[in-house]
Amino acid sequence: MSTRPSHLPLLRELVRTYQAFERYSAAHIHQLDLTPAQFDVLATLGNTSGMSAKELGQRTLITKGTLTGVVDRLLGKGLVQRLPDPTDGRAQIVRLTPLGQQTFERVFPAHGAHIGAAFARVPQDQLDALEIQLRALRSAFEQAAKEQP
Repeated sequence: MSTRPSHLPLLRELVRTYQAFERYSAAHIHQLDLTPAQFDVLATLGNTSGMSAKELGQRTLITKGTLTGVVDRLLGKGLVQRLPDPTDGRAQIVRLTPLGQQTFERVFPAHGAHIGAAFARVPQDQLDALEIQLRALRSAFEQAAKEQP
């Protein structure tokens, strides 16, 4: 007789929580006339002087191939521009246009408030405890990853 590993219910709940968050978040982002990936790029570039595509990919965790398409669509909306990187002739800097910065200043706080409304349904002491517990869980995975062959 096989016993179920004790971490499976937690893993299942963690995945289901993330999926619920993504559905709730994405629905609002779509109302803002953006995709989640486009919002991620705008939020990452907001209040910066721009960054290389490589850095943008690392900060957003969007793959290079997907990032190119996302940036192309934002370019088409007039929200970003590509400029030559003054330190690397082969690279480009992605920067918000003035319209992109205005869009960031409108959608970022609105989305933060939208997400905050869901978090407000959980008492602050429980949120604080969850943050500590999730930090411990992340640390366990990071340590385990370091020990992998």
